[in-house]
Order: sequence, then C-alpha cells, then structure tokens
Amino acid sequence: MIHKFSQGNTNIVVDVNSGAVHVVDQLVYDVLDYYPKNTKETTIDLLKDKHNDGKISEAIEEIDSLVSNGLLFSKENYLQHEAFQNKDTVVKALCLHIAHDCNIRCKYCFASQGDFKGERSLMTPEVGKKALDFLLKNSGNRRNLEVDFFGGEPLMNFGVVKEIVDYGRQEEKKYGKNIRFTITTNGVLLDKDTMDYINENMHNVVLSIDGRKKINDYMRYTVNGGGTYDIIIPKLLEMAALRNHENYYVRGTFTSHNLDFAADVLHLADLGFKHISVEPVVATEDNDYAIKEEDLPQVLKEYEYLADECIKRHKAGKNFNFFHFMIDLNQGPCVIKRLLGCGAGAEYLAVTPEGELYPCHQFVGDENFKLGDVNDNCLDKSMYKEFSNAHVYNKEACENCWAKFYCSGGCHANAYNFNKSIYHPYKVGCEMEKKRIECALTIQAKLMEEI
Repeated sequence: MIHKFSQGNTNIVVDVNSGAVHVVDQLVYDVLDYYPKNTKETTIDLLKDKHNDGKISEAIEEIDSLVSNGLLFSKENYLQHEAFQNKDTVVKALCLHIAHDCNIRCKYCFASQGDFKGERSLMTPEVGKKALDFLLKNSGNRRNLEVDFFGGEPLMNFGVVKEIVDYGRQEEKKYGKNIRFTITTNGVLLDKDTMDYINENMHNVVLSIDGRKKINDYMRYTVNGGGTYDIIIPKLLEMAALRNHENYYVRGTFTSHNLDFAADVLHLADLGFKHISVEPVVATEDNDYAIKEEDLPQVLKEYEYLADECIKRHKAGKNFNFFHFMIDLNQGPCVIKRLLGCGAGAEYLAVTPEGELYPCHQFVGDENFKLGDVNDNCLDKSMYKEFSNAHVYNKEACENCWAKFYCSGGCHANAYNFNKSIYHPYKVGCEMEKKRIECALTIQAKLMEEI
C-alpha cells in the first residue's frame, strides 16, 4: 500500500508498510496513478500527452527498482514480526490523579472542572506509594517507567507529590528501575519553590495555556470568572527559561471558537516558547465549542498554513517544535508502539485518588472501565487483554488506512465516547491526524532540501 499527496509544491509518496518516504517529481507522481495495475505500454499510452515516452519508461524502471528493494509497495510484515508475535504487555506508565480538584474552570474540561463527575478529593501519600508499588511489581523486565502527576490541578496537592517522588527514588533502586516523573499544571500556583523542585525532579513538564489572551480567557478562567492568561504567562515563561527550553510543552486546546488556531500556536512561539502543542477539543455536537465534520475543511487548511509557517520560521532561525508535526523518519517508534499507540488500558493506566485503576485519565469515573485497585494490587486481566488487543489489525477502519502505523489506531477514549467501542476510531479525529502527518512529512521534505 502507498499513499501519495502534494502539499506546498512538493510531491510525496509514502510506502505504508516499510515506512519509506519519497519526494518525487511530477512524472513519477503521475506514473504511480497507473502503477502497478497497468503494463508499461499502457501507462506510456495513458501519459503520452503529458510526458515524453522515454522519460515515462525511465520513471517506471526507477519505480521497479524501489519495489525490488522493498521501498515501495512493500509487503506487510508487522503481524509476523517477532516483537509482535512475542509481545508480553506489561504496565510501564501510570497517570496519578493526585488531585480530583482544580483551582480554575475550563468550559471544555472532560474532567468536569477537576472532580471527574465525583467528589472532589486529593490522593494520600499511602495511595500514591501503593500505586508505585503496583507499577514496580507489574512492569516485568521494563527498566524505564513513567509516572505523570495529573489532575485536576496537581499543585493543589504538591506536598504529596514530593512524598511520592521521594518514595519512588527509594524503591526504584530495589527493582533496578528508573522512574521518570512528569507533571501537568495550569501554572496558577507556580512559584519559585515549586519551580525549583519541578526542575530538579520532573523529567518533563506540561504547562496548560490555550494561546492568545482572548482565546485562553474565554475558555480557561478562575473560580471567580476572571481570565488566567495574565496570571500564568510570566510563570510559564519563567519555567521554560529555567528548563533551558528543554523537556517541557505548553499545551493548549482549540475549539470551534478559534478554528484559526495557528494564530494561537504562533502567538505562543512569538512569546518565546519552543515546544508547543495545541490540540483539537473532543466533544459531542451538543456543545457549542465542539469541532464538527463541517469544520474539517477549515481545520485542515489551518494545519497546512501552520506547516508553511513552521518551514519559514525554521529557515529564518526562529524554529519551534509543534508536537503534532514531530516525526522521526530515521528510526521512529518500536513495532508495538506503531500497532498499539499510547497503550492505554494495557501499558498505561490511570490511578484515582482512592487507588482505582482505569485505562487512562479519560475513562476515569466510568465504572464500566474500572480495571482494578492498587490498594490490593489487583488488575482485571480480561479488560486488560481487551485493550492490549485493540491494535490496528483489529480495527476495521484502520485496515486500509495509510496512516495506521503513524496514529496507531487513534485514541481509545475518543473512539468509545463517539462510537461506544474502542475498536471504531473517531472519524473527525482521524481526518485531522492524517492531515497532521502529511504536514509533518512536508516539513521534513522541505527542510531536507537545505541539506
């Protein structure tokens, strides 16, 4: 299977199974409309009014060479891959809901303004330590483990965060493991002490902001209704600077109210942030901020515009990383990652303040998806297996999709929330993801021209 597209006057051909990406001229691009289903003679006849016969023949020979070398129309090999055949799924990451409470209110909050549709609560040190015990005991031979402090707002329970980190540093040595801690915060409670601690102990930091002041303050405001932009911008900029602009992301959400979201990304870049993620809201159509199918043409066009701006800024020495445009063409993710994605419900689990286990933070609160409890180190193996089997080969919509090894089947929670099945991807999300991949490949191609 191949996928070909043109963007920014660049023709790109993706060989889906091998992962090879080719930048081609117009002749090869046109020939591939007929190759391999037509003979050389037929192809020459079909294109003779557009291209020289001899050149068409040469192009076909070049394509033949790529095919023989396994770089075009290659055979699928992941199902038979040793890593997939012998996969032994283990827990390698936890999302600790350190606080089911929040000090701001966001209109689009999937967590019901921090309480996850339940009682507002804070994780105790005891539960947090049991969560780490669970991770260490259920991580098999996996050495590097991930723990994300999440909320609500984790800084509302920062003393417990510190206790858990201290415990993790103590216990990881006993198991020969390395725990990498991450924290996600809206930044309101950041001060010198918290910044210093985070910079010393957190492998990565996610800082929440939606972009331009007007956009951010319309969706993200304090309990009293005031905007958060002016409160957090100085703090987020200081945090980024203290981390030497490494190992952090400013993370925002765009909605139907700012379909021109590229302006928000560029606003954050202009402020000096180097690592930016602004992602589409996921909400049902009864919400006025939801992104609908009819919004897609504008959204896809906006991604193309943003890609052009990324290229221009890179060439001008003002480059920044946009999370959804980051693709490693040299090595990329491992086989299991390509097929299973984030691993929610199998490799990655969420832990509530009370110690209950869920497939990820977006499933928390839905009792149908309760997987177990860290307090008694139990795990529902049947549901765990169900999620580990929700890979691209078991999703009908992914079977013939060129992007399946990039998106890995998409988000399970989005699929369930829209289609009531983790095996049926969220269509609007799929279309946006495919465009983001095309943009990412276009950027890579354009930047390679400079080398």
